[in-house]
Amino acid sequence: MTSRHRVGIVRFPGTNCDLDTWEALSLVPGLEPLWLSHKEKNAGDLEAIILPGGFSYGDYLRTGAIAARAPVMDLVGDFAEKGHPVLGICNGFQILAEAGILPGTLLPNRGRTFLCQDESLVMENCRTPFTAFFDPGTPITLPIAHQEGRFFIDSDQLQEIEKKGQVLLRYQKNPNGSLREIAGLANERGNVVGLMPHPERRAFSLFGKNDGLLFFRSLALALDRQSLPTSSPVH
Repeated sequence: MTSRHRVGIVRFPGTNCDLDTWEALSLVPGLEPLWLSHKEKNAGDLEAIILPGGFSYGDYLRTGAIAARAPVMDLVGDFAEKGHPVLGICNGFQILAEAGILPGTLLPNRGRTFLCQDESLVMENCRTPFTAFFDPGTPITLPIAHQEGRFFIDSDQLQEIEKKGQVLLRYQKNPNGSLREIAGLANERGNVVGLMPHPERRAFSLFGKNDGLLFFRSLALALDRQSLPTSSPVH
């Protein structure tokens, strides 16, 4: 019987992609989604955490600024530091960057317009818990829905993340002015991932494409591998 890996979905005031994320995780055998309050301080037996999209705390001050200081983010930081998988989607990416868990920041889009459209992307880093089912160079299509998605980082750090292969996804045609067409990023260790596109919105074949489902299937595979014994007894 396949073990069920418990995945926490963080809910801040203003989060609105939590149910989509729950449904996407529910499509993958072996994953068990659970709600994680913005006030929570204990990860319990969670094996992965996802920060979904939305408008946490109404995007007041700036996107992710208040959420990054919520009690649950101490938990998320410790969880990531221990090497567990963490995924931030759209607003979740903004929060992880604001909290310093991922490098860079997400600025207002070029033109300062809200973008809600499908985007063609290219996968680069397939060595994270969320990208194992992809091959480098794989073209995928995912929707974006953001007004502050323009990735920015200083030139020295940009060269560093490029050199270390931390760029996960790039836009084929840059919609928002992100440096180097960056649409997704991993931390240096590879266990924390931030995506501006929404994989949970392309997890269902009913919508025509289900490219996004592979991110969650990758997570299940990574957690299965992680739970295997490191050595087998000799018979």
